[in-house]
Amino acid sequence: MKGDLRHGVVVEVRSETEILATLDKEGALDALPFMPEMLQYLGRRFVVYGRAEKICDTIKTYTSRKMSNTVILEDLRCDGSAHDGCQSECRLFWKESWLRRVVPDASAGADHKVGNDSTALEEITAKNSLQSLRTGEQQEKIFRCQATELYKASTPLSVWDPRPYFHEFTNGNVPLARFIRVFTRAFTETLLLKIRRIILYRILGRSDRWIPFPGTRIGPPTNEPLDLKPGDWVQVKTREEIASSVTPEGKDRGLSFDREMVPHCGKIHRVRQRVNRFIDDRTGQMIELKNDCVTLDGAVCSGDRSVYRYFCPRGIYPFWRENWLRRVEVDMPGSSHGVIEKDALTEKGLPT
Repeated sequence: MKGDLRHGVVVEVRSETEILATLDKEGALDALPFMPEMLQYLGRRFVVYGRAEKICDTIKTYTSRKMSNTVILEDLRCDGSAHDGCQSECRLFWKESWLRRVVPDASAGADHKVGNDSTALEEITAKNSLQSLRTGEQQEKIFRCQATELYKASTPLSVWDPRPYFHEFTNGNVPLARFIRVFTRAFTETLLLKIRRIILYRILGRSDRWIPFPGTRIGPPTNEPLDLKPGDWVQVKTREEIASSVTPEGKDRGLSFDREMVPHCGKIHRVRQRVNRFIDDRTGQMIELKNDCVTLDGAVCSGDRSVYRYFCPRGIYPFWRENWLRRVEVDMPGSSHGVIEKDALTEKGLPT
């Protein structure tokens, strides 16, 4: 079955016993952990969203890396329940060995609900979700999850090798129109950045540091607290407005505005949650946020604009400062995915 699971295929998550047999003593298969948050899906059926073969590395290289025999199921995400309430909501990765392809018209397998009694799979996943690092007289929690282990669970891909890009099309992850659009951008931007590096670094002897979204703000930020709550509707400010609110390094109080957030400028989204804490996937430490930060329904990283990381399927939720948003005080039409497109904005007389 390995390599056979593609977009649209229905699969069933295997039983506790079957999955346990695939894991090493660290509760992982090919260095990818099976996490406690995944136990609730045992025995249930889902549709494959896509293959996870070309993913972005946010730990060391910030380029693309290859994973083997791994897929994403629908939009199943980690709820952080076993990781001290981490609010990153990362998409879950599934090894094909943890799944079975569903035969058409076959009866569903029995759900394997996790009860109060400890099971071997519960124990091994819980045990390996937390490590403790003693620093001085204090003991700091160091977490371990799929996000923190992605570098170990993957292998390098060359920036200049076009085959992984074409494979994203041939394996069914990316439709033709999107493939042509993004591949063209990827080739052009990668080439221009290479030329830029040669001119600045090798010829002029200057730093070749590239800022994806440089701002124009000089001096302290002008905060606009909105006290947003989940369910509130907001409009993302224009690109020019946001540029004036971030530094030349593209940051507002330490938080970067990413290129993947630009397509949402002018759109209206529903606030998904206020983010107070998340695990830093580079260190495993829990980061407590001191300033306003929210995520928005329907606003995820597409992988279409991420230099050296195009076509990544992780669908990460970017973090938004309230300063980049404006509250919408009108009744908006219902939306199942929490996004109002531009045609609705025109009807409401709102800026686009």
